[in-house]
Amino acid sequence: MAFAFDTLGYSKHLQGAGVAANVADAHAEAARDFVMTELVTKTDLNSALDALTSRLTIRLGSLMVAGVAALAVLQRIH
Repeated sequence: MAFAFDTLGYSKHLQGAGVAANVADAHAEAARDFVMTELVTKTDLNSALDALTSRLTIRLGSLMVAGVAALAVLQRIH
């Protein structure tokens, strides 16, 4: 998901704090180009967690079925 990042507002905020305009502009552009592309939304995280939850549920179910089957085989042997 793409985010709108207000580089002008960010730059003006830095300038208001005493940062030189060219440095503030460079920071704003760097934040947009390098930081914003790495952000993850709650929706992204929820999707990833849902997928992991499903995989883990299937694995746990498979292990339980295998365990019960192994116990059944062991009981028949003895």
